[in-house]
Amino acid sequence: QVQLVESGGGLVQAGGSLRLSCTVSGRTFSLSDVGWFRQAPAKEREFVTVFSWRSTITRYADSVKGRFTISRDNARNTLYLQMNSLKPEDTAVYYCAARSVTGSGYDYWGQGTQVTVSS
Repeated sequence: QVQLVESGGGLVQAGGSLRLSCTVSGRTFSLSDVGWFRQAPAKEREFVTVFSWRSTITRYADSVKGRFTISRDNARNTLYLQMNSLKPEDTAVYYCAARSVTGSGYDYWGQGTQVTVSS
């Protein structure tokens, strides 16, 4: 099994920054992708960004490209999401998620962390 724990959410004004953390534990050798999704109230869950665990290739949703950066601390098995130039439309619960090399979908999810951007 793989366990994911998010932290770092909070309240910030538009234009500000936050850094989210996702600590990954368990059978990390079996992982393919680890990334971030978000869901606002009454909205569908949407993809934000992903980090390929082995190749380190990244990709971003168009809505966050140029503002958000995903990275990994190998020693700590922690994935970070640096969020700059935040907008009110970034307000959502942010979830860390992971999938195995043999799976087709995201099998593991964290509990979520709330990000609120005020205007």
